[in-house]
Amino acid sequence: MGQSPGAAQRYALRLRAHVRPVLAVAAVLAAAVVQLRWQGRRWWCACGRPDLWWGDTRSAHNSQHLFDPYSFTHVLHGVVFYGLLSRLAPRLSLAWRFWAAVTLAATWEVIENSDFVIHRYRTVTAMLGYEGDSIANSLGDILSCALGFLLARRLGLWGSLALFAVTEVVLLLWIHDSLLLEVLMLLWPIKAIKEWQMG
Repeated sequence: MGQSPGAAQRYALRLRAHVRPVLAVAAVLAAAVVQLRWQGRRWWCACGRPDLWWGDTRSAHNSQHLFDPYSFTHVLHGVVFYGLLSRLAPRLSLAWRFWAAVTLAATWEVIENSDFVIHRYRTVTAMLGYEGDSIANSLGDILSCALGFLLARRLGLWGSLALFAVTEVVLLLWIHDSLLLEVLMLLWPIKAIKEWQMG
């Protein structure tokens, strides 16, 4: 039994409504990769081991593989972006808000891997040997942000707040760092916190 002309037309419109944001996301990812490569970022870890996960944040492997403990801070980026975009652009479709979140994440990856920000990390935070992310790690961070965006949609306000709080506490206990602490140390470095992180 075939679809009626009206149902087929509605299906085609829905499909078209999703194709454009998907292509836009792909374009943003491609542009980010080109820009990161132009900045001199490696494709993957110089060690030659393409591990999907690396858990030691105090080694030269940090931010060089697809995922690491800081991936969880990027999940929180997605949670925050979902909340902000839902409030600031409520009429924008979910697909285009998702694109906006990915664009924000990709933009941050490019900024984060600029010489200025890398130098800032090395001088005011505990990441003394930080040399920037690999392209694989940047893509993993963007993917983590996208996951956070989708989680926030499913969890709602209170669930998202609970996820944010639990993730922050777990990261503080695990790696002596978190999203909020990272922002604080980049903007207003505190010597006592840096010593605690390095201890």
